[in-house]
Amino acid sequence: MSIGNSQSAEVFVVDDDPMVLNALSVFLSRDGYQVAGFSDGASFLEAARSRTPICIILDVQMPGQSGIDLLKALKAEDYPAPIFIVSGSGDIPTAVEAIKSGAFDFIEKPVKASVVVTRVREAVDAWSRRKSNGNLPHAFPGQDQLTSRERDVLGQIASGSSNKQAGRELGISPRTIEVHRARIMEKLGARNAADLMRIVLTEGRA
Repeated sequence: MSIGNSQSAEVFVVDDDPMVLNALSVFLSRDGYQVAGFSDGASFLEAARSRTPICIILDVQMPGQSGIDLLKALKAEDYPAPIFIVSGSGDIPTAVEAIKSGAFDFIEKPVKASVVVTRVREAVDAWSRRKSNGNLPHAFPGQDQLTSRERDVLGQIASGSSNKQAGRELGISPRTIEVHRARIMEKLGARNAADLMRIVLTEGRA
């Protein structure tokens, strides 16, 4: 893999566990990324506001400000790089809250460094392919209520992609696609998938 050696190939890893921080740093560095590690939220926020990495891996259980707090402080929904939140396997509600707060996707503990490297690579590739309104055929009522990521997901849904196919195209997990789908339906007032398609494909032509 050749990603160059510029600052644009930098990955931020935020975790107060030195063993996890070191393991992720080693594996990502071996794959050609530059890695900046942070053990506290304050130093991470300062760096993230002064330069933009290509990806951020953020532990949800941080001392002081939690990962959710940090997402909100960074205005993650508008941040120009994908942000993964790392959460325990029994902490799915927190992971869902993280997605709602702008996280790109979540990684469940226990963390496997090799899997994280693959997820980062896929996310960076998907992020570079992102286009506003992707596969959406036209404007429709309520479209301005959706975030850019929700429009990406809706574009995949409108094209007939399954959660798995949409996740593969967008570089996120099928479970995260489900979270976005639920949010989209809530915002647009759709009762089910058929209702959602009616709103997007029929009302938009009016």
